[in-house]
Amino acid sequence: MNRLKTVMLLATLTALLLWAGQALAGQGGFLMALVFAGLMNFSAYWWSDKIVLRMYGAQEVTEAEAPQLYGIVRQLARRGGLPMPKVYIIPEEAPNAFATGRNPHNAAVAVTEGLMRHLDREELTGVIAHELGHVRSRDTLIMSVAATIAGAVSMIANIASWGLIFGNGQASDEGEEGSHPMAGLLGIFIAPLAAMLIQTAISRSREFLADEAGARISNNPLALANALRKIEAWSQQVQMTAGSPATAHLFIINPFSGGGLLRLFSTHPPTEARVARLEAMARQGVMRGM
Repeated sequence: MNRLKTVMLLATLTALLLWAGQALAGQGGFLMALVFAGLMNFSAYWWSDKIVLRMYGAQEVTEAEAPQLYGIVRQLARRGGLPMPKVYIIPEEAPNAFATGRNPHNAAVAVTEGLMRHLDREELTGVIAHELGHVRSRDTLIMSVAATIAGAVSMIANIASWGLIFGNGQASDEGEEGSHPMAGLLGIFIAPLAAMLIQTAISRSREFLADEAGARISNNPLALANALRKIEAWSQQVQMTAGSPATAHLFIINPFSGGGLLRLFSTHPPTEARVARLEAMARQGVMRGM
């Protein structure tokens, strides 16, 4: 169900991008939307992993430098039928982790120093398994596509807002059909909001799937559940000093979370819902194996 939901949401996001271009700037806007989407997705595919790792100051480590972490990643990658990803440590006290890379053969797993300090081995194993679940499902590519399309929608809306201000939304002298002023106004305000909501809905669906995959790879859903509780608690006390909320969807728990209306734009499902699902998996027979 979550996989089908992801496909439907991605299709809706793409349709929203094309509608935004058409509504805001006519046929030219439609073509502009396609060009923006293509260029941004090309950039995200090839360079998003390097950009985000550099943004958080992540340092690649060898087995000699981090033997426990490296050993856990290698064991779980083998168990999940995955190539060995690169391993990075982020110099942050807030416990958290993310995976990145355009495919399993170019993947990287990054964890914070705080994650290694505050979680025991079983909990750390659960977190790494969750991240490898993202790698196996190619979630890093899916979320890069979703983020860049949503970004393209916002960019087109921003450009169109200036066009409307200076009267460029009217039909041309040659009779070419332009955008309707009311459609343009609706697009400027509604399209970026809708794109953000769809992007975060895709992210939430992928987190549930990665929890399930991680629980099966580690064979220990309760360890991941305990890790999520701990990371959630620490995220309320210790904030990330680097990075940006634009990258929140990468992490196992949103390190920039807020309350109130911000929950509408949450990139992650409620932690209690994720824990409940993992506990249900444990009751249904996914037993401890490490």
